[in-house]
Amino acid sequence: MAAAPRGSGRSALSGSLALLAAFAAAWQWLPGLTGIPEFIIPPLSDVIVEAGRMVRVEKLLFHTGVTLAEVVIGFILGSLLGMIVGYGLGVSPTAEMVLSPYILAMQIAPKVAFAPLFVMWFGYTIYPKILVAVLIVFFPVMVNVLGAMHTLDRDMINLVRSFSATRLQLFWKLEFPASMPPLFSGLRIASTLAVIGVLVGEMVGGNSGLGYLLVFGEGQANTAMVFVTIVVLTVIGILAYAAVVAAERAVLHYMPGRSLETV
Repeated sequence: MAAAPRGSGRSALSGSLALLAAFAAAWQWLPGLTGIPEFIIPPLSDVIVEAGRMVRVEKLLFHTGVTLAEVVIGFILGSLLGMIVGYGLGVSPTAEMVLSPYILAMQIAPKVAFAPLFVMWFGYTIYPKILVAVLIVFFPVMVNVLGAMHTLDRDMINLVRSFSATRLQLFWKLEFPASMPPLFSGLRIASTLAVIGVLVGEMVGGNSGLGYLLVFGEGQANTAMVFVTIVVLTVIGILAYAAVVAAERAVLHYMPGRSLETV
């Protein structure tokens, strides 16, 4: 695949910045022009002022750090668990037949329902938030890994076995490398879901973190505070996604990247 021209990348960046500027302008002036009350949609300038107040008074940076740490820990633990279970079921069809119904049942059960249960078990600590994130992250990673194991070329497997490869060698030389692209696709999805999982845990039973600030702002009818919290959560999700993309490019550097084609 041919590499994208440098000009197309600059054009895409310029288009994104122009769209961001238009969105910011609309947020600042459109609510007032259309008569929307400030307690429903405050102008962008009020949200920026509120962000400064939250940094000084509400310890916004501290709560952001708490949420960020919980997201990272929940994402790592959930991803590792998803990989272990996915590869384990992939190499053992018997285990897959036995465990798949229970894993599916766990996925179907609403994760939000587990948050109060975890709070009752572990109290108002970081553990309920991390556990909810682990549950949400686990399934997309596990499904992508298991799907990759199922779609391996049988001729390649037979070829490796013809060289008297052990089961471990078959896994490390063929199955694990072949599953890397689907694995990173699952990690991309999981990186954003981890933020949702932590937020749910903090809103249900938290005394710190951005979810706590979100509930506090709602209780105070402070719409600007709620908007600040949402923006910070969005930034955390973008950073988590970007970190996975950077790791994917470093690990799968041998694969052709997507090119930006001009319309």
